[in-house]
Amino acid sequence: MVAKNTICLWYDGTALEAAQFYARTFPDSAVGTVYRAPADYPSGKQGDVLTVEFTVIGIPCLGLNGGPEFKHSEAFSFQVATDDQAETDRLWNAIVGNGGQESACGWCKDKWGLSWQITPRALTAAIADPNPAAARRAFEAMMQMTKIDIAAIEAARRG
Repeated sequence: MVAKNTICLWYDGTALEAAQFYARTFPDSAVGTVYRAPADYPSGKQGDVLTVEFTVIGIPCLGLNGGPEFKHSEAFSFQVATDDQAETDRLWNAIVGNGGQESACGWCKDKWGLSWQITPRALTAAIADPNPAAARRAFEAMMQMTKIDIAAIEAARRG
C-alpha cells in the first residue's frame, strides 16, 4: 500500500545507491519498489532507475533520479534520536565514513548531500533541563561539538 504522504528526495542518478545505504545503516529501513523509466527523459534513458521507494527508520521516502538541477540543503534533514554513545557513534561514523562530512552540533551530511542530525536523547534532555544554568552549560558544550559526546554533555550539565 502506497503511503498517503511520502518524502520525495531528489538525486542525480544515485537514488538506488542511497536507498540501499540507508537500508543497511538505519534500523526499520528498507528498499522497496524500484521503478524504471518507460522512455527517455531529460536526465536519463529508457530503463534507467527513475524512482525508488524506501523507508528510513519507518518514514516512507521516494528517491527520484531527477538529474543535476537541484541539490540537497540543510533546509531539510533527518533527525535521528539515539539512545546511547554507541548508537550515536555507529550512525555518525557510517554516514561520515561513507563519503559524508562532519558539520556542527550533531549534524553531518551523507555523500549525496543529505543532512542528518544524530541527536542523543541525553542531549535533548540536557538542553531541556528545568535548571536554566544546567541547560545553558549543556547547550554551550554542544555548540563546541561536531559529533555529540554524551559524557561531555552530561558533565557540562552537572557543572
